[in-house]
Amino acid sequence: MHKGRSWSAAAAAFLTLTYLSGCASLSDWRGARAPAPSDRFPLPPQGTDVVGQVQVTTARHEDTLLDIARGYDLGYEEIVAANPGVDPWLPGEGTRVVLPTQFVLPGGAREGLVLNLASMRLFYFPESAPGEPAEVITHPIGIGREGWLTPQGSMHIIQKKEQPAWTVPESVRAEHAEQGKPLPKIVPPGPDNPLGEFAMRLSNPTYLIHGTNQPYGVGLRVSHGCVRLYPEDIARLFPMVPMGTPVRIINEPYVAGWRDGQLYLEAHQPLAEDAERWNGSLKPMEQAVASRAAGQSVEVSWDRARAVAREARGLPLPIGPGSPELDELLAKAPQVPSVPPWAVPVDEGEEAVQGASSPDELADNQSSLPPS
Repeated sequence: MHKGRSWSAAAAAFLTLTYLSGCASLSDWRGARAPAPSDRFPLPPQGTDVVGQVQVTTARHEDTLLDIARGYDLGYEEIVAANPGVDPWLPGEGTRVVLPTQFVLPGGAREGLVLNLASMRLFYFPESAPGEPAEVITHPIGIGREGWLTPQGSMHIIQKKEQPAWTVPESVRAEHAEQGKPLPKIVPPGPDNPLGEFAMRLSNPTYLIHGTNQPYGVGLRVSHGCVRLYPEDIARLFPMVPMGTPVRIINEPYVAGWRDGQLYLEAHQPLAEDAERWNGSLKPMEQAVASRAAGQSVEVSWDRARAVAREARGLPLPIGPGSPELDELLAKAPQVPSVPPWAVPVDEGEEAVQGASSPDELADNQSSLPPS
């Protein structure tokens, strides 16, 4: 099943398959609602910044957090942060899993592509056709690891390529030569190509937004600076993004925004480089919240804001005095099946997932070639 199909068609197909196969019975859906889409939302008017809703599912015995994450278009770090104390590889049958499928939109112009490195998430604001409602599309991304940080700044798309070959940068070849793992100058299209099936080159031409042959690296810092998406996400995004589309790359672990007159804070762990420099300071969070609250007659509970920032679960939470606690909000969250009806089959990399003991090993196990 593919994400481009309507929910009703996907749900009908899902229910038919589960009935015929008997391997995922209708009891999996008992008490669960139809899940809300987690990758595209109507674009709210200016002054409203929060889209989506947090959902909750219950793990089956065969589920990993990575399986659930990919089904709901979430990255590794997102789902792990939202579920502290839950084993990513063996959450266990009956374990509650929180799905962080609500987002505070990044500040600034709502146009083109906006990538937030700290949240490892892409937002696309396509131009709407006349008479059509505006929408925002969002996907998890993998980014550059320490020492190979994905660059920030304003850029645009200068090239689009289907079935790209990968010209391996000399710096990457030199690194691997030192490790006794020499690389070819060019990797042709195919299953061993870390760019996957689609690539879009930025005006900082060393860097690409591309697919991957290592899908479990999405939501992790494992690349040499390029931005990767799940294969199904780049396949859908690629034809929608025209040449010249502006791209803004930011690094904001603390994103504040408004919904229904309440100020929300979405907090992520800062990237390692920032965490070392800030040394535990929450001043960047305070600045982000103060900026969004400026000029508004609203009181901020700074104790609550600091608690949200320290926990850094990636869930947008209201930070006004008397705002409901997280447990109260989760108790009201929709209960959905662990496998949504639109999910693509997740077969590739299954053995690598089972054999990995860390996120880095997980990504590395899936290909003999390094991530781009």
